[in-house]
Amino acid sequence: MLSYLQAIILGLLQGITELFPISSLGHSIIVPAILGWPINQNSAYFLAFLVATHFATCAVLFFFYWKDWARIISGILRSVRIQRVTPDTSATLGWLLIIGTVPAGIAGTVFQKQVQRFFISPRYVAAFLALNGILLWLAEILRKRAARRGDSVLDPDERIAAQLTAWQSAKVGTMQVLALLPGFSRTGSALAGGLMVGLAHEDALRFSFLLATPIIGAAAVLELPTLFDSADARSIGTALLGAACAAAASYFSVKLLTRYFKTHTLTPFALYCLLFGSLSLLILSR
Repeated sequence: MLSYLQAIILGLLQGITELFPISSLGHSIIVPAILGWPINQNSAYFLAFLVATHFATCAVLFFFYWKDWARIISGILRSVRIQRVTPDTSATLGWLLIIGTVPAGIAGTVFQKQVQRFFISPRYVAAFLALNGILLWLAEILRKRAARRGDSVLDPDERIAAQLTAWQSAKVGTMQVLALLPGFSRTGSALAGGLMVGLAHEDALRFSFLLATPIIGAAAVLELPTLFDSADARSIGTALLGAACAAAASYFSVKLLTRYFKTHTLTPFALYCLLFGSLSLLILSR
């Protein structure tokens, strides 16, 4: 069972690391193991706690981009009504997001139970975190330069809709499947995929954040009833406290990252994941 202090720490940690490309799930497993917290990280309660904090992050992302989501949803409905896939930028972006969501959604449904077995081994998670760093580093090396046609377009959605094809969106979505393994970052995987298909850092981050909302939201809808079916008021209280902390940290993370990726790269995050993952693996193997 988590204490209130542990719930605050894990909530803040999740809110930061979910949106930074450094794996929130990886940190939520590694940090308690290093600190020696007596937590059963494969228990239904702990998984529900993580889902609650993820849901809080999803809510923040939806709040931050609610005007964009209103336009995107309206665009999708408009395209369905006129039976044309790409009547405008909002509809095009909406269908690209749907396509990008499918691979991780299917993989998560099929392999959820198998992946959960890695939760009980922080050493595996630390190794995956180090590999996440290598993935981010390779993405910077292999990335395609963003098409010049997007340089003169001020609206980010227009740039994404103009540069990204349905097949490329599916590739970005497939990269997110890696994030089913604790230690690999969902944001980092989607960012890496975006860079590799030619998006600029800023646009790859935006597309990643938009992709995150339906995926995290769907997972929360499926798993949160497990938490609230519990008769233990303390369990619910710690989860709500952790979710509130995650929401606050997520809000500031979004604002910081949207500024950062206008001019910077994934390299610092790659180095952090490689070093922290490798060091954690050494500590946990002792």
